[in-house]
Amino acid sequence: MANKLEYKDLLDAGVHFGHLTRKWDPKMAPYIFMEKNGIHIIDLNKTLECLEKASYALKNIVRSGRKVLFVATKKQAKDVVSTEARRLNMPFVTERWLGGMLTNFSTIRKSLKKMTSIDKLMKDESYLNLAKRERLMISREKDKLERVLGGISDLNRLPAALFVIDVKREHIAVKEAQKLNIPVFAMVDTNSDPTGVDFPIPANDDAFKSISLITEYVGKVVEEALIERKKDKEEAALQKEQEAKKKADEKEAVEE
Repeated sequence: MANKLEYKDLLDAGVHFGHLTRKWDPKMAPYIFMEKNGIHIIDLNKTLECLEKASYALKNIVRSGRKVLFVATKKQAKDVVSTEARRLNMPFVTERWLGGMLTNFSTIRKSLKKMTSIDKLMKDESYLNLAKRERLMISREKDKLERVLGGISDLNRLPAALFVIDVKREHIAVKEAQKLNIPVFAMVDTNSDPTGVDFPIPANDDAFKSISLITEYVGKVVEEALIERKKDKEEAALQKEQEAKKKADEKEAVEE
């Protein structure tokens, strides 16, 4: 299992700081430890429990060879989330969530194809013969598509799960996943409704340190599952090889 997070790690990163009590969502009550100076304090023991549950489920998904889509469009989460997703070769959305990104995936795929063809065109000699204005228009369109869809350019089928930071902000993504029965793993703060999330991780989803700690931990879990998947594949290939060799030896023995 990825280096297990300790209570102290969560404490140091401020994972326990929730929102002002008047901003709370009562459905978060089971995850709240107390109220202090008008702020709700998250129960970190619950956070650790939830992380363990989420890690186990996430590992099984990744080990089966499917993709997890990382979603975070808030400023303090964008960089850490896109860095982690890129490192793991997983798709991500950090600019803006286009309505229908999951529920209308066929349309999104058309835009991805368009992005690929613009890319090809720009590498072609004929592109240089176009008028300057046309070239500018094409490169602007490419930039626009890249910004919104760059993180999912390799996604050729729906992801098997979503990892979301701030379900309140990314409610459209969460709703689309629910519609398609795609499990959602998410950091959920005291002002959010955790009931729409399959694997809620009660945590401060505003502070950079807290977001980084949880995201990097999830990244390690995914990385471990990828390593295990590679090992599974190698073992299966080896077994196949040994069986083929055994058959060939038996056949030889019979022929002799």
